Amino acid sequence: MRKVINKKTYDTNTAKLLGVKYAGEFGDPDGYEEQLFITKNKDYFMYGIGGAESKYIKPVIILITEKEAEDWKKENIK
Repeated sequence: MRKVINKKTYDTNTAKLLGVKYAGEFGDPDGYEEQLFITKNKDYFMYGIGGAESKYIKPVIILITEKEAEDWKKENIK
């Protein structure tokens, strides 16, 4: 997915994937997937996608801070 936010482009195909979190089973309407990325400029973003009843009904890119990224990694990457 590619999205321009504040004149900067965030692209899941060119950024480095740092980790993935799966919630629920494949096909579960409540299930979702979060992917944490970092760009060449050291900007962090989360890509979320999910089922029809999940918090990511539509695919989305969300900018996050370095602190939020570190907290997410501690909680979700073993």
